[in-house]
Amino acid sequence: MNRKTPFKRTLTLALLGPLAAVSLAHAAAIDIEIAPPAPRVVVAPPPRPGFVWAPGYWAYRGHEHVWVDGRWLKERPGWRWEPDRWVPHDGRYRYEPGHWAH
Repeated sequence: MNRKTPFKRTLTLALLGPLAAVSLAHAAAIDIEIAPPAPRVVVAPPPRPGFVWAPGYWAYRGHEHVWVDGRWLKERPGWRWEPDRWVPHDGRYRYEPGHWAH
């Protein structure tokens, strides 16, 4: 048995794991016929150095919309946070997950 095989497998997973997570994040987009409720009015907390506030949003779980509270994300210099949102699309509503953009 080659003793390097488990190490190589672990290294490969460590290097490719983040790419798989990105692919799964993009696969999270869904289309539904039920419009999300109006966004909740929530006062964002005061700024925190080194963090960005990601506002809450309506997720669709099972057969209903469920509110997901806002959260702090570690700041990424040179990037901005695009919040989760629902967009009208071909007579339906498409969920677009929040993501970092330049």
